[in-house]
Amino acid sequence: MSHSYVVTGGGRGIGRAVVERLRGDANHVVVIERDPSALAWTHARPRVIAVVGDAADEAVTEQAADLAQAAGTLAGWVNNAAVFSPASLDLPSAREVLDLIASNLGPAVVGCMTAIRRFLDAGTGGAIVNVSSHQAQRPVRGSLPYATAKAATEGLTRSLAVDYGAHGIRVNAVALGSIATERYEAFLRRQEPAAVTRIEQEMSLLHPVGRVGRPEEVAATIAYLLSDGASFISGATIPLDGGRSVLGRDPEEA
Repeated sequence: MSHSYVVTGGGRGIGRAVVERLRGDANHVVVIERDPSALAWTHARPRVIAVVGDAADEAVTEQAADLAQAAGTLAGWVNNAAVFSPASLDLPSAREVLDLIASNLGPAVVGCMTAIRRFLDAGTGGAIVNVSSHQAQRPVRGSLPYATAKAATEGLTRSLAVDYGAHGIRVNAVALGSIATERYEAFLRRQEPAAVTRIEQEMSLLHPVGRVGRPEEVAATIAYLLSDGASFISGATIPLDGGRSVLGRDPEEA
């Protein structure tokens, strides 16, 4: 029987690239996506199964797990669903801040719990990859809910790796730098040419490799972490940021 995977937030951008990579020649991939319009492409992809719903809803993740296990041996789960909502403590109430944190942390927690229950019940082990961000360590202004949720996601990753490693379950995270998704490209298209040039120059300075990342580069790393080739990697957060997290921009540089 072939392997199957679940990818949350898999309708667009990085999530879609991960789905395409994992599907390969024989695997089945279940995609969880809130926006039905983002799933139209799945109809033309054999072995891709779409589930419309909120990845923080256990009923939705359980449905996805059922479909994945009906299609093959559930081998991996990718928690990619996320929302970026700018906020700081001087604007909304504390309750609103907590809700914004939960909107990003919730899908990771629910996805991990669902996957681990299924791995344990099947006795097969499995792998989970949580998608984090460089902002978990170096937040930008206004990113308080997002950066807090991503930092918690990395803590969740380490804790689950410790708790369930003896059961053959590996849990890792990837901390992304800037990636050229559809959202990023659409943002550039809304700018004046001079602004686009300035933004691209700034991005090249932020990332030592001289550019932003590509969704397929993220997908390749996630696919590796889910594979048997990464069988001794667990509890790790892999910087997938072109060196952004280790760059020290300083006046001495000049």
